[in-house]
Amino acid sequence: MTETAVPAQTDPQPEAQPAGADPEPAEQRARTGLLLAYLRPHWPAMLLGLLLGLVANAAGLATPLVTKWVLDTLGTGGSLARPVTVLLALVVVGAAISLWQWMLMGGIAERVVLDARAGVIRRYFVARIDQLTRRSGGELVTRATSDPGLLHQASGSLVGLINGAVALLGTLVLMGTLDVVLLGITMIAVVAVAVLMGLLLPSIGRAQEAAQESVGRLGGALEGSLRAIRTVKASRAEQRQATLITTHAEDSARHGIHAARRAALVWTTSWTGIQLAVIVILGFGAARAERGLIEVSTLIAFLLYAFQLMGPISELTQNMTAMQAGIAAAGRLREIEAIAVEPGGPAAGTAPAGQAAPGHAARAEPPRSAAVLAFRGVTARYAPGVPPAVRDIDLEIPRVGHTAIVGPSGAGKTTLFSLLLRFLEPERGRLLLDGRAYPDHTPGEIRGRLAYVEQEAPVVPGTIGDNLRFTHPDATDAELWAALRAVDLHDKVVALDLGLDTPLTATTVSGGERQRIALARAVLRTPDVLLLDEATSQVDGLTEAAIARCVRQRAASGAVVTIAHRLSTVLDADQIVVMDRGRIRAVGDHATLLHGDELYRDLVASLRIGTSGTAPAPEVGGRTGSGTLLLPLDRLPQE
Repeated sequence: MTETAVPAQTDPQPEAQPAGADPEPAEQRARTGLLLAYLRPHWPAMLLGLLLGLVANAAGLATPLVTKWVLDTLGTGGSLARPVTVLLALVVVGAAISLWQWMLMGGIAERVVLDARAGVIRRYFVARIDQLTRRSGGELVTRATSDPGLLHQASGSLVGLINGAVALLGTLVLMGTLDVVLLGITMIAVVAVAVLMGLLLPSIGRAQEAAQESVGRLGGALEGSLRAIRTVKASRAEQRQATLITTHAEDSARHGIHAARRAALVWTTSWTGIQLAVIVILGFGAARAERGLIEVSTLIAFLLYAFQLMGPISELTQNMTAMQAGIAAAGRLREIEAIAVEPGGPAAGTAPAGQAAPGHAARAEPPRSAAVLAFRGVTARYAPGVPPAVRDIDLEIPRVGHTAIVGPSGAGKTTLFSLLLRFLEPERGRLLLDGRAYPDHTPGEIRGRLAYVEQEAPVVPGTIGDNLRFTHPDATDAELWAALRAVDLHDKVVALDLGLDTPLTATTVSGGERQRIALARAVLRTPDVLLLDEATSQVDGLTEAAIARCVRQRAASGAVVTIAHRLSTVLDADQIVVMDRGRIRAVGDHATLLHGDELYRDLVASLRIGTSGTAPAPEVGGRTGSGTLLLPLDRLPQE
């Protein structure tokens, strides 16, 4: 196995707040600003929704006054046709406008969630590798799915807050026109509810944020366990893993229950306060009506307004709760917005289907030099304060030929590939492509010149053809079949009922076939440099021979660089680079290194390969034709 890259911590990130802690005022403003930034593109529709809400509120506010008109008309014996018609019109118009507003705001909410998710997804694909690898896959998925979902209700909270505030103010003003004394009693209840909301609502937002953090940890643990489900079952660890992951779900539920209880307390107190106020108003109002200070119709209208108070107060409570949840989600989304991106911007390295990718037919012919790639005194580390992964690397990759990189696990082999692909930036020294420094190229231009096959050789969702065309979407079927033939998969795919249209999943293709498909994708159009992270680690002897032939063919016209864990991969290499403890120990061919480097000699001796420099016979079941067991180099004792 290659050494595992330690995620870099090269950029300062916002420090995570402890669960339940109040964010700093500046951080709170930044979160609120991000939430408003998501809403800003939709302000025309939100303004229309606000106007509709105000009209609906006006209809609702007029209803008690029209009811008083009906009662007064009834008392005088006048015709009820006009006031009843107005009352019915207010109800119908108010309902129609409210329906329009709900539909409009629902559409805005979905578009806000879509914008947030799309922004997170785009950020992921332009982010630096080290910024993504420090987080688990499940956590990243949660940030793109669950967190933006909290913006759904928050998107309408601003309009709801304004509508609720206007409705509350309008109700209190109209109540004051009816009776100032009863208004004073009402204000006591309103102030008590406002104080309670001010005390409890921030804790609801904090609980929501803590719950989302727990969901993120759950997603990360679950994704990792499902990816290793065979190992989990083989280790009889199903119950342990289920218990561990369920702990995160329980933690999320605990914070969610805390938020629900706080919200329930706010709602219950709001309802109870208003109901108690109505009872007191009824008692005082009845006494004042009995003494002739107010009319009975006025008391009824005032009571209707008192009952209506629950509407604006409920709307304010609901929208402030949603706003707190949205601010909490914006805080987590802000961490994604802060992820550093690769140089060159989002468009770097992209080419529309049907056009040549950077580094191929559309580019000018590079200057011809002996080395296509070169390291000049390169030192790199994955995080500040940790030892360098590689030190003082001086190496040239010939434009034509096969360069093999060998060495114990942790020697720095994978780091060289990360530097070449610009997944990692050097701390000191320079990398050159065609004699030009790497910073003079965008990451897309560099990767357009290279083809990379990972050791795990992941397949992407879709068909065999989709996988092969992943790098070159405009490739023809003839090119696909030629690439499959080069890796000895042509006959197998031809035998499939759907051929290139056969769907691929991780369970329907073997590890060796995944590697061959990945290699076929890499050689689909001849790259300047082919990077192979042990392309023969999961294949049988015959397939290994086919891959070796493919490597030799590519090395005859371009550069091939392999990280090798089996010496059979590198015996015929034109240049072998021996690495140890982050440095290049020796460079040469097999015969030269066998006689001149002790570590290389020890590796060969531990494999029991003859010292003649000849390649072993094709493997069968992991052994050479002479019965000698071939072991991975990474399992060999270090010097």
